[in-house]
Amino acid sequence: MAEFLTEQDRRTHYCGDLRASDIGREVCVMGWVQRQRDLGSLIFIDLRDRTGIVQLAFDDATDPEIFEKAFTIRSEYVIAVHGVVRPRGEGAVNPNLPTGEVEICAKSLKILSVAQTPPFEVNDAKKVRDDISLKYRYIDLRRPELQKNIRIRHEIARVAREYYYENGFMEIETPMMIKPTPEGARDYVVPSRIHKGCMYALPQSPQIYKQLLMVAGFDRYIQLARCFRDEDLRADRQPEFTQIDLEMSFATQEDIMQMNEGFIQRVFREVLNVEVPVPMPRMTFADAQRLYGSDKPDTRFGMLIQDLSEVARTIEFPVFADALSQGGSVRAIVAENAAQTLTRKEIDKLVDHAKGIGAKGLAYIRWVEEAPSCSFAKFMTPEQLAGLCAALNMKQGDVALICADKDKVVLPTLGAIRTILGRKLDLIPEGKFNFLWVVEFPFFEWNEETQHWDAMHHPFTMPLEECLPYLETDPGKVRAKCYDMVLNGTELLSGSIRITDWQLQEKMFKALGLTPEEIDRKFGFLVDAYKYGAPPHGGSGMGLDRLAMVMTGADSLRDVIAFPKVQNASELMSKCPAPADPKALEELGITVVAPESEEN
Repeated sequence: MAEFLTEQDRRTHYCGDLRASDIGREVCVMGWVQRQRDLGSLIFIDLRDRTGIVQLAFDDATDPEIFEKAFTIRSEYVIAVHGVVRPRGEGAVNPNLPTGEVEICAKSLKILSVAQTPPFEVNDAKKVRDDISLKYRYIDLRRPELQKNIRIRHEIARVAREYYYENGFMEIETPMMIKPTPEGARDYVVPSRIHKGCMYALPQSPQIYKQLLMVAGFDRYIQLARCFRDEDLRADRQPEFTQIDLEMSFATQEDIMQMNEGFIQRVFREVLNVEVPVPMPRMTFADAQRLYGSDKPDTRFGMLIQDLSEVARTIEFPVFADALSQGGSVRAIVAENAAQTLTRKEIDKLVDHAKGIGAKGLAYIRWVEEAPSCSFAKFMTPEQLAGLCAALNMKQGDVALICADKDKVVLPTLGAIRTILGRKLDLIPEGKFNFLWVVEFPFFEWNEETQHWDAMHHPFTMPLEECLPYLETDPGKVRAKCYDMVLNGTELLSGSIRITDWQLQEKMFKALGLTPEEIDRKFGFLVDAYKYGAPPHGGSGMGLDRLAMVMTGADSLRDVIAFPKVQNASELMSKCPAPADPKALEELGITVVAPESEEN
């Protein structure tokens, strides 16, 4: 039966904090039992808390009743121990533990909680199936690796608040139930009991409210904001997430970028002891697409995309000719010294992947023997093949992968293949942090389904002044005052300078195909606010979860979030979401249509 703490049972130290300098000190530690080792007349217990592990010793000098109690203890029992810190015996020092020079000679022992045998062992070495570890997440979170990740996430949040407070920012909470506004993903909606038939939306971001705070004169706003997006999940996406959200009045794009760079410098220095050089490199969206096939390029390795269009015009290969005649291009990446790894079978896998993301296929040149082999060699003379290899700066041992189509297919296809090869060929150096600002994004992107222009970011983004004449005549030429911070191929931050001229804002809404009635219904309050004196302002939202994922080296956002969702947006531990109470639905005036089967 469990025992209770008394006023005398005050914890004096955390397990992982004890060192040789504490020898002779009387201490009280509490935590979970990692393991118990019974050596007959000697029992060792490894006790664990969030700081680490310390060894407890029960021997001939221990009170027999306490020794007998120690014998009954099993893994994951919660105990409290009073004792004296002493040096470990000769040859018993554990150099792999920070506490490895000492142990606690136990004087008293309380079993605070008796644990059943857990469904898996709490350590880093044993791999557990995701469905099991997430069902018992409270046990999984005891693992030192996850405890470290959550601690680092906490440190990032602490540094963020301290840094922005010191720079004059005020933390202001914005509403969690708001009016639905289009921000690029589906809203999570909350039905209103009082206003039947009406819905609140959970915020995809605090975008409109933080702009209104600038209109209200608060000048510098910061919030560790909870955000919600009902979209398909992946390794770096969750339906609910946290962003370090800020807005600045009377600031230029450069001001905002420098402010964020200062935070990154500080958080990497304090949390990882890594120095980040600033200013960070800048690259336009157009160059990022042209060279890397991505708007969030990983610049830790080369293998840049090369344009072969001019050389391809001299080759009578129908695939190249068709792409070029339709205004497309022929481009390639070269994997150096990869011919032995990229066999025909491996290249076929890459071709299948390219087809899966929209390309018609990939051509290739593989140079193993004295002369290169080529998938379209019959359409070329040996001299043309040699010229093509020269244009690509290929040498023996290299492999070139070539894609021909419209740029909107070619560039992302080669960008995705480049990323796969970077991992497969071990081209990505460990422990390296490459930051990059991607700037001058297109303002609009053409939507093939709806046959009209959509805002690539949100519709409150300011266009570059020189692009304003194209708003009504050629929207595809309009570039935006927006900026993304990219780290090792992961988008950490997105931001922009905002439109504050209400007439320009209305013009932007109309360019997006919104009618005056839609503008008034969705954004009327924001347009009205701009009519009463709006300072120039801009801001950004940085993904706290993504930053923590990269800084900890985690493979997924799940590893830096205490209670994450899985692929289908459910939480396995609490079995959320769950059916609503019929009475609650009746009060809300909602009827739920049951699925066809329980499986669905």
